[in-house]
Amino acid sequence: MESARTVLVTGGNRGIGFAIAQEFLASGYRVAVTARSGSGPEGTLTVRADVTDGESLDSAIAEVEAQLGPIEILVANAGITKDTLLMRMSDEEFESVVNTNLNGVFRVLRRVTKGMLKAKFGRVILIGSVVGLLGSAGQVNYSATKSALVGMARSVTRELGGRNITANVVAPGFIDTDMTAELSEELIAGYKQRIPAGRFAAPEEVAKVVRWLASDEASYISGAVIPVDGGLGMGH
Repeated sequence: MESARTVLVTGGNRGIGFAIAQEFLASGYRVAVTARSGSGPEGTLTVRADVTDGESLDSAIAEVEAQLGPIEILVANAGITKDTLLMRMSDEEFESVVNTNLNGVFRVLRRVTKGMLKAKFGRVILIGSVVGLLGSAGQVNYSATKSALVGMARSVTRELGGRNITANVVAPGFIDTDMTAELSEELIAGYKQRIPAGRFAAPEEVAKVVRWLASDEASYISGAVIPVDGGLGMGH
C-alpha cells in the first residue's frame, strides 16, 4: 500500500506545510512534521527540530524512524523570508535565509536519503517558489535559495534516479497563508492582476500536487519543476 508510507514534512506547523501534512494524513500515510514551535495537524507526529541545527535533526529523525519507520517521502518545506532591497540587505539577512532555506534542505535531505537507498524507494519533494525563476524585487536572498533547489533536485535525480528515488520541486505562487495575509490590500490587488487565474491559491491546492508527486502515479517524474501558481510564472 503506497499510502501506508512514512512522510516527513519540515515546517509542518503552519501554512503550506500544515496543509501538506493534512493531505497526506487524509490519504492514509504515516506523517511526521518538524516544527520549531507549535505542532502539525492532529494525528501527525510533531518532532522539535531546527533545520539550521544538525544535532536537532539527528534526534528528530531518529524519533520519527523509531515511531513511524524509515522515512520514504521527504517534503522539504521549512523556510523563512527577510525581504529588503539589495542595497539595504545585510550579510546576516542574506546568510540566515540561505542557512534555513538552502543549507537546511541539504541537512535534512542527506540524513533521510540513507534510508531511501536501503528501501530502494524515495520521493524527495522540495518546496520552491515562483520567484525562484521569476525573480522578485526585495527578495534577492529568498529567490536565490528557491532557485538553488532546482539544481539540487536535478543533481539528486542524476545521483539516485537509478535507485527508484525521484526528486522534484513544487513551485507555488501566491497562496492564502499567514505570510500573504500581512500584505496590504493594494499590494494583493496588484498581484492578482498579474496572475492569469485572478486569485491566490488555497494551501490545499499545493498540498494535492505534492501528494500526487509522492504517489506511484508520478514514479517517472524526476528533476521537474511543477508550478502551482495560476499561470503567474508560465514555466519560467
